[in-house]
Amino acid sequence: MQTGIRTPSRVQQRRCSPRAVPTPECLQELFDQSLFKLLRQFEEAKTFGSLIQPCLDERAIAEVRHAVETKERGGQLFLHETHRKVLSVLEQAEALTQQYHIISANPPYLGSKKMNNRLKSLIQADYEPYKADLFSAFAMRGGSLVIAKGLAGFMTPNVWMYISSHENLRTKVINERTLLSLVELPLTGFDGATVQICAYVFENYARPESKGGFVRLVDFKGANNMGPKVREAVANPECGWYFRASSHDFREVPGSPVAYWVSSIVRATFKSARLLGDNAPVKQGLATSDNERFLRLWHEVSFSLLNQNAKSLEDTEGYDFKWYPLNKGGAFRRWYGNQEFVINWENNGEELWAFTATLNQGSNVRLKSRDFYFKESASWSDVTSGRTSARFYPQGFIFDTTGPSVFRSDELRVFFLLGLLNSKVTDVFVSLLNPTLHFTLKDANGFPLPSGICQHDVEACVNELIELAKVDWDNREISWNFRVQPLLREDVRSHTLEATWRNWELRSTAAIRRMQDLETENNRLFIAGYGLEGELQPEVPEDQITLASAEVTTDVTAFLSYATGCMMGRYSLDQASLILADFRDSQAAHLAAYEEKVGKPLGQVQFKPDADAIIPVLDGEWFEDDIVARTREFLEVTFPESTVTENLRFIEESLGKDIRKYFCSDFYKDHLQTYKKRPIYWMVQSPKKGFACLIYLHRYTKDTLNQVLNNYFRPYLQKLEARLAQLGLDQLNDSLPTRERTAARKEAEKITKVLKECEAWEQDALLPLAQQRIELDLDDGVKVNYLKLQDVLAPIPGLAAKEN
Repeated sequence: MQTGIRTPSRVQQRRCSPRAVPTPECLQELFDQSLFKLLRQFEEAKTFGSLIQPCLDERAIAEVRHAVETKERGGQLFLHETHRKVLSVLEQAEALTQQYHIISANPPYLGSKKMNNRLKSLIQADYEPYKADLFSAFAMRGGSLVIAKGLAGFMTPNVWMYISSHENLRTKVINERTLLSLVELPLTGFDGATVQICAYVFENYARPESKGGFVRLVDFKGANNMGPKVREAVANPECGWYFRASSHDFREVPGSPVAYWVSSIVRATFKSARLLGDNAPVKQGLATSDNERFLRLWHEVSFSLLNQNAKSLEDTEGYDFKWYPLNKGGAFRRWYGNQEFVINWENNGEELWAFTATLNQGSNVRLKSRDFYFKESASWSDVTSGRTSARFYPQGFIFDTTGPSVFRSDELRVFFLLGLLNSKVTDVFVSLLNPTLHFTLKDANGFPLPSGICQHDVEACVNELIELAKVDWDNREISWNFRVQPLLREDVRSHTLEATWRNWELRSTAAIRRMQDLETENNRLFIAGYGLEGELQPEVPEDQITLASAEVTTDVTAFLSYATGCMMGRYSLDQASLILADFRDSQAAHLAAYEEKVGKPLGQVQFKPDADAIIPVLDGEWFEDDIVARTREFLEVTFPESTVTENLRFIEESLGKDIRKYFCSDFYKDHLQTYKKRPIYWMVQSPKKGFACLIYLHRYTKDTLNQVLNNYFRPYLQKLEARLAQLGLDQLNDSLPTRERTAARKEAEKITKVLKECEAWEQDALLPLAQQRIELDLDDGVKVNYLKLQDVLAPIPGLAAKEN
């Protein structure tokens, strides 16, 4: 705090605290009730500081002060000290009742949730309209200390300018005061700070038509840029980041955001336009209060228990399905996608209803908008990165609080609404109504609707955009509609893997170009519909297109992931769909289900799944079903017109390393990233990676670790011991060149270390867990199940942490 507003120093706080002012009967005639009340106000001076509003006015305080100063104290040392402390309180109270011509302050920032009980009580009692943050209360307190037409300057977070929780502060400033100047800084405006702030001055007098000067620095980075850019704006108002606006301008938009940079044409769209929220249902979905319990990524659970076809709540009653698709917002992606989560809604959410009842909040608080579950919608992520990203969700989805949604009405259809949400016009509205990282229900409700636009034209454009985005999404393993690896599609595949990838690159580029054209056309339609042709340009840069571009390393790793899936039986070259993704109690049952799904006996399929779903991942080809050996076999089957050597060369050039090294060091990292730390292929691995193999979660049985132990681990150690014996002979063989004997010695030393590590690991971890024959329940999810076997699995950083 600076001029006019100041928080008492620690010395002053100790000096003025009435806890140090004794009040025996001998002092009663000196301290009347009004003075006692004033003293009590300063009991929390250390906490409240300048927020204290003295109960006596300046004149009354002066009279009390005079009385105290002139009171005869005689020779009582005790009374003399009391008088001194009381005068200190009166001095501060007097400062807090005076009026100033100018004040300036950088008040503390503290959200209401972080306030202690005493501070929260004061804020609610004296500053209730401004309780969202401590700085808001200080801004109001500071304004009350300024004379009429005096000036108050503050530096605070910029959120008061936009968000609904600070609307009272905005209204006060806009209606009763006049913003003379404001500088809005970026997140990097100050070294070492990560809060976006603004510095502003207002006059304590309302001049609705008076235009203040505003400097917008949000597009500049670095503290060193701030001062020069402000000076440049003042010297050259035409610089592009200097604006003029009045209180009257701000009132034109619902909620009165201090959106000084918006043109009068944009603001005018709000005057007579119908609002989205009045013409289509805009809804927020459920909140489970325990996502770890009720939510899963779809690939974790048994696929047969997932119902994608529910159309109403009634469709969830009396069936064996447990999991239903959940719209949970997600990363920046437009038109289609982010369909990753499922929710336990078995028997119309029976378990979730029971849990909600224990929260004493009522189902309407936690399980909102139930009438809209499973209806098609246009939905967006509530957390944005500066631009909106909305997606089409077909029938069958429940939605939660992070996936707010708008639904069709008699007049407005979903494709039209989706086109609106993904248009450049909406980006302008969001920056106007709430330029924070959140795009809220209230913001969407306040959107003005265009008056001159053909819904049919928008819907035709959006329909093709959705199709492009859907194909792109379904080309990824993380889609439950994934059918075949893109590099193995008949319309893409060529004689070699490299030639195939070149074809894929051309198709991906063409899809991106087409989406650019369509998004540009969608923008053009809405810009024209709002009459904003002179304000916005419809073109969309390529880097804003959310289709996956062809990238050779990414595409080759995805190809190897699919090959691994075919080894495990999750996928098949003979059937374009998900094959094995459910629980069965034996490998024989899994293989029988595989044959039924592909419609062929195992002897007739192009590429056989592994018999036990255990794939060794070792530094050499110690087993016939080693992952590199099986990858070569996969290449032979998928590209029979070319050589394995040729295709392996392309793979290794794309990866930048030997394929065995990739599988041993990088494959699992990529798998964890693709499946968001909820892997479906688990790496059984000794601590120092002397032994490793992959197992498939959906083909795990209570005998899997015994099979790893007896069919792979122990045979591997036997092979290592045999190799070690041979190396010992080589080292003693004088007929071998010195170089070969040296190499034999180094390899022997390495094997010796591996044997020592593996033998200890067998006794400490692998054997005990194998003997326990642990069963897993897919409904529990990867996190719970993985931790049951964590002593023999490659660690996943952060897996045990509590989820949001």
